[in-house]
Formats: sequence, C-alpha cells, structure tokens
Amino acid sequence: MVGISTERWVWRLLAVATLIAPVRSAVAQPVTLRVHVVRDSAGGASLDAAVVRVAALVSQTGMDGIATLRVPPGATTVFVARIGFRPDSLSFSLSADTLVTLALLEQASAIERVTVSATRTDRRVEDTPLRVEVVDEEEVSEKTSMRPGSIVMLLAETGGLRVQTNSGSLGSAAVRVQGLRGRYTLLLADGLPLYGDAGGLGMLQVPPVDLAHVEVIKGTASALYGSAALGGVINLVSRRASDERERQLIVNQTSRDGTDLVFFTADPLAHGWSSTLLAGAHRQRRQDVDGDAWTDVPGYERVVVRPRLHFGNEEGRTAFVTAGFTAENRVGGTLGNLNAPDGAPYDERLRTRRADAGVQGRMTVKEGPLKGGIVSVRGSAMEQQHEHVFGAVHEDDRHRTWFAEATMALPTEHVLPLVGVAFQHESYRATQLSSFNYDYAIPALFAQADVDATRRLTLSANVRVDAHSAYGTFVNPRVSALVKGPLEGAGAGWTLRASAGTGAFAPTPFNETTDVTGLSPLAPIDGLKAERARSGSVDLGGPLETTLGRVELNASLFGSIIDDAVQVVDATGNTRSGASRIALRNAPEPTRTGGGELLARLTREPFRVTATYTHVRASEWNPAQGTSQATRRAVPLDPRHSAGLVASMEHEGEDRLGIELYYTGSQPLENDPVLASGKPYLIAGLLAEKRFGAVRLSLNAENLTNVRQGRYAPVLLPRRGQGGRWTTDVWAPLDGTVVNAVARLTW
Repeated sequence: MVGISTERWVWRLLAVATLIAPVRSAVAQPVTLRVHVVRDSAGGASLDAAVVRVAALVSQTGMDGIATLRVPPGATTVFVARIGFRPDSLSFSLSADTLVTLALLEQASAIERVTVSATRTDRRVEDTPLRVEVVDEEEVSEKTSMRPGSIVMLLAETGGLRVQTNSGSLGSAAVRVQGLRGRYTLLLADGLPLYGDAGGLGMLQVPPVDLAHVEVIKGTASALYGSAALGGVINLVSRRASDERERQLIVNQTSRDGTDLVFFTADPLAHGWSSTLLAGAHRQRRQDVDGDAWTDVPGYERVVVRPRLHFGNEEGRTAFVTAGFTAENRVGGTLGNLNAPDGAPYDERLRTRRADAGVQGRMTVKEGPLKGGIVSVRGSAMEQQHEHVFGAVHEDDRHRTWFAEATMALPTEHVLPLVGVAFQHESYRATQLSSFNYDYAIPALFAQADVDATRRLTLSANVRVDAHSAYGTFVNPRVSALVKGPLEGAGAGWTLRASAGTGAFAPTPFNETTDVTGLSPLAPIDGLKAERARSGSVDLGGPLETTLGRVELNASLFGSIIDDAVQVVDATGNTRSGASRIALRNAPEPTRTGGGELLARLTREPFRVTATYTHVRASEWNPAQGTSQATRRAVPLDPRHSAGLVASMEHEGEDRLGIELYYTGSQPLENDPVLASGKPYLIAGLLAEKRFGAVRLSLNAENLTNVRQGRYAPVLLPRRGQGGRWTTDVWAPLDGTVVNAVARLTW
C-alpha cells in the first residue's frame, strides 16, 4: 500500500505526466490498479464519488472508497479530485496488480461531516453554497427515543421550522419554514416525492427509526425542485446497512394510551447489495382532555412497511430501490353518544391507504466524449386513497404522483456542472366532488453549477424551467455564494453564505382550511393564478474554542415576497349540510415575510447544549377587511418570537439525560371568537435513557408545564365557523402533559 504526499512537487509531477505521454510497450498486458481514496483528517474514512484518472482512463470510487482501472504497466500517474477536498496525485512504476491509497485533505476544517443529497451535488454540508441544515444521526436517535411513531417531534424541535396543527380533531399538520405556510414545504424521502401532494398527514405517518439524517433547505427552492418547493424542502435520508447485521425492536407506551411497535433490520448482502426493512404498528385511543365532548387527541390505528435495497460497487455504480405501504384509520369529532353545540353528533373519520415505490441509480461514463461524467436517474410512483367523513358529508378521493428525473454531472477539478430533465404528473380524483378533479403534467429542464473559484470562495447557480400544463411556464433561477475563513489561524472554519432566488407554486384545492372542512364547502376553483415568490438569505457561522468547550455559532437573516398568494375567503351561500361557503382567491397585495435565526451549540463531552431563537414578521392582505379594518394583517399562527434550549449529557453512548425548554410567543389568530392572539407559553420536557446490555430503556416526559390551549379559551366553537368548521385555530398543545416509556432492543 502506497501513501501520498500533498507537497508542491506532486503538482509538478502531475504537470509533467499530463504533458508528456508515456511510452508503453505495444505487447504489454494491462494490469489491475485499485485506488483507495480516504479522508486523512477523519481517521482515514473512505470517500465515495471521487474521480480517479490515469491518462485517458477515468473511474469513480464506490461506497467503499475504491476505484478500479485496467491500465498498461510502466510509469503511472494517478490523479484524484473530489469537490470539497484538495486534489492530489501519485506517480510510481506499475508492474503488477496493485492497490494504492491516497488521502485527500479537506479544503477547510469543518464542524460537520455529512454529505447532503438534496442539492444533487453530493457535497459535504459545509462545502455547499446553498445553506442546508442537517438534523444529524444523534438527534434522530434522541427523538426516536422520545416518539418512535412519527417525525413530528424531530421537525418541530428544529430551529426555523414550526409544525402547525391544522385539524385538532384529526391531527393533520404541516411544516412552516421561516414563517411561510405549510403548503409551500416539499417533503421528500431520499430525494423522491413518495408522499406526493396529499394533505397534512404524511409526516404523521413516518417513523424516524430508519433515518440516517434529515436535510432542510429553507427558503424558495423551486430552482431545485419546481413548483412544489416554494417555501423549502425537507429530505428524509434513510439509513444504510453496515458490514454487520443489525436488528432493532422498539416498544413505546404513552400516558395518553398510545402504543408504538417498530421493527427495523439492516442486512449486508452479497456482491455489494444490502437491505433494510422497517415495519411498524401504531395505535392511539382518542381523548377528550378538556371535557367538552370533542376529540383533542385523535384516535388511530396504523401499520407501516418499508423495505429498501442499496447497491454500490468498486466502479462507482450505485442503486437504490424502495417501496412502502401505509394503512391507517383515524377518528375524531364528538365522542360516543355526545353531541356538538348544535345538538347533533359530528363524526370525523379518515381512512388512508398509501402505496409507493422508488428507484435511483448512478454510474460513471467510461468511454466517449462524456468520459468521466456521472449519470444519475431516479423515479417514483405514489397512490393514496382516502375515505373522509365530515359529519353527514362523505368525501372519497385518490391522489397519484408519478416522477422521473435524469441528470448528467461532469466534475472537474474546480467546477461541478450538472444538467437534468424531469417529469412529474399529479392527478386527483374525487368520487363525490368531481369538479375538483385535475391532471397536471409538469416537464422540466434544469441546470446548476458549483464553482470553487478560489480556496475560500465557492459559487453556485441554479436555473429550472417548468412547463405546468395548467398554470403555464415557470423560470426560476437561484444564485448562492459561500465564503470560507482562512484555513489556519483566527477565523478558521467560519463561513458566510448568501443566497437569492425566485419560486412558483401551482395552486391546488388543498390548504390548511380544507384540512379541517373538507372540499364540500369550497366553491369551484376559477381564475386562480400561480403564486410567485422572491426570497433571499444571509448566513454567518463558525466555531469558537472557549474554556467551556467548542461553541458553534450561526446567525441568519431571511426574507421573502409572495405575489398572488392564494387565500381562503368567505363566499355567499351555504352548503346542503349547513356549512358556509368558502372560496380561493389570489390576494391583490403580496405576502411579506422577514426575520432572523440565531443558533449556539456548546459541546464538551459528555455535555451538549443547544440554544435557538427565531424572529418572524409576516404580513398579508386581509381577506376579511371591512370599513373599520386595515387592508393588511399579520399572518395568522406565525409567532413573532420563538426560542429553544436543549441540554443533554451522554455517557459513553450508553446513558443519556436531556432537558428541553421551548418558548412560543404570541401569535395572531383568525378563527377564534374569544382571542385575537394566542398567549405566550413555555413547554418543558425531560428525557432519561439507560442501557442494560442490548436493551435501552427511555422515559420521556413532554410538556411538563401542562400547557393546553383549552385552559386559555374554548377550542370548540359555540356554532359552526368558516366553512362549517367546529374548532378554532390550533395555536398551542391540546393534549397537555404526556409521559411515554420506550424500550429499544438491539441485536
């Protein structure tokens, strides 16, 4: 095994080797050269996706960090490049099959070592000009110990994200990114739209047990993912099997009579293949916490199954196959034989059946004019069927999403250009309300390039053209810049990012209000225009070494303007069930959002303390304006101030103790006859975890301050409100204090 140096003379040898073609014997037989590329500053960990060149031969390292080439014997120079690392080379005489190891130096010291896939360039998070926040494996594991049934807690406790409950009765929710409404946030699984555009229950049905990490892009991301990503992207990245088989069985029981049973297995297979399997069974008995005869905690029974296959070989070829099935029955509304305020029972139910499948593949072009290029393809299909009950109204429907994408990347020493084509088809069929049926076909072309202009400056540009079959053509560019501090001395590791772009959103009948009311009270959609957005952000972050330990700091400023934002307005007349009519209209004035985020994280083994603060100011056209009301209003359910403090102590990976405090400030309300704004509140939580051999036992207490919205004002309306809804906006927890115990068996 041959080591490698990074001295300047290597570059001179490389120049000589590339300018003077070596003379090879015409009768010499090729030999096998295996090049193992590692990261020297991280204990020699293997690096995948590194480009390896010997003369005109090109290969790419696989998941094991090895690239294989058949080369003629004799004088040989190997050149290796990977964006985010200093390129390097090695010259030697080759006479037989040989394995060489080259260690690439990182271009800057960094806080995190996670490679992100949401930007398609597979760069490390600290080398990506567009800021991508990563919820790492440690945080995923911690939240799994708290709530193994869904990713809601994982996302709700991430700075700048707010999980907003839309329907208290059935529990549907959406993720607001930096104050933007939840319908603008795109949820992906391994870069695939496996959850489609299917309402606010998708993330409630995703267990976090099989996740490696979560990638979050905040702000307009239409230049990357089209018209579904106006507000941001959340990409759930799955775990891969290691060299050893792993089994996990997790059992959770809550004080609100909820139960989760999750099984996960990861198995290495032959010939570069590995597999994982997630299977979960979940149930919750519905609860009326405040005694008003109305459901505060929805009841449900759910099963989830998701197998995955992963492949990677020495030639840089990778493949990924996934499939999933979810079945859930959910119930809310009035309990038992009790009645709503109008003297009649009101039953809410939702039956969900969802099936999906997805594939991905990547390979390196070995011959021809595109030699060295990396071809990636991926595709997915999803079908979801719903049976809704809203009192006496039944709404049955079917959602389908088809997706395909192909990209070509041509990495060079300092530039990573990428071009791609995509096609997505969205369809909706409503049995009782066929006037809302739609079929959207959206072909797209996109291009992006990351340029390492200097050792400290990286630029990125993206542009995407989407031809929406109903709303026309969207052209959305985005530019980003990353400036790194010096490699040595004061300021090392600090980064400054700036990004700006445009976005678009194609309206559908689904929004926060129809999650509560259904589509029956909605007037036919007519004359809506696509929503258009402009957004920008500036981000500064880096490490500090203090006497208390290593401190990571980050500060962000962000802003966005959305033109033609679609709003829910009152319409004339009532439905046959007595619900008032509502309609969708484009606002005549833009929605403006701005604010900032602060993050500080102190790490000193075995302690870790994280503090976050988010400030949001958002205003929009007031659709209910009258002679005595202003034409603009603060966006409902956007708290001006929110903050969090999380402290944890972990002893040798076996025992864990954590304390959480989350503050939510006052937030304007829209559908509450008692309160004009929600009251500020503080939520406290406690986690204790102990390992006994192969078993981990966790005790988690959430909302120890017992904050409940029903303690401030009634959640149930005295009479049916907008669109026939029976409840107010949900701006605080409805369930109060919840304690759950988790047992995790690993073998």
